[in-house]
Amino acid sequence: MTQPSLPFGQTDGPATLPVPAASPDQAPPAWVFVRHPRARRYVVRVLGDGSVRVTIPRWGTRREALAFAETQHAWIASQRARVVSEQRHQAPGLSAEEERQFRARAAYELPQRLLTLARDLGLTVSRVSIRNQRWRWGSCSRDGHICLNWRLVAMPDWVRDYVLLHELMHLKRMDHSPRFWKLVAAVCPDFREARAWLRQHQSLLDTRG
Repeated sequence: MTQPSLPFGQTDGPATLPVPAASPDQAPPAWVFVRHPRARRYVVRVLGDGSVRVTIPRWGTRREALAFAETQHAWIASQRARVVSEQRHQAPGLSAEEERQFRARAAYELPQRLLTLARDLGLTVSRVSIRNQRWRWGSCSRDGHICLNWRLVAMPDWVRDYVLLHELMHLKRMDHSPRFWKLVAAVCPDFREARAWLRQHQSLLDTRG
């Protein structure tokens, strides 16, 4: 996340910078100062590892960069808090960039697959949402709103389809009665194997933070 500034005037002399922390127990950030010949102003950016990069224009000074960064104290702290929150909700074994790519894929692929299955079954879905659910792979409301966990996009297709079909069958029955499971078996004969796969990979659900 980048926070731009207005140009400063020239100043001289040493300067110190208070350390903005996202939380009382958070380590102080690492500061990186980069001079850019094309920059027109001082720019502060909080990187994915929590460090803070300050871009200095060709005519600027380190002292002015420090002074500007100090005016952005609250913004830097809030952005570092956001970084910490994202890291806590990041899927195990994935980098932040990999997780963003999976989420983008999920937002594109999962609704299309769900609506294709619904159309083939003659069912109507009122709305599809892709979420970062901590305790479940999907859910279905009585008004036909289906929510899917973005992590489904990283699963084998047959397991993903089981979850989608499971939620679609809730459009017919909003329970887990024997009649519901008969509906599931009719559209997904290997649902027991898919359920076993999900139990074995339960750790993929992020329950932290």
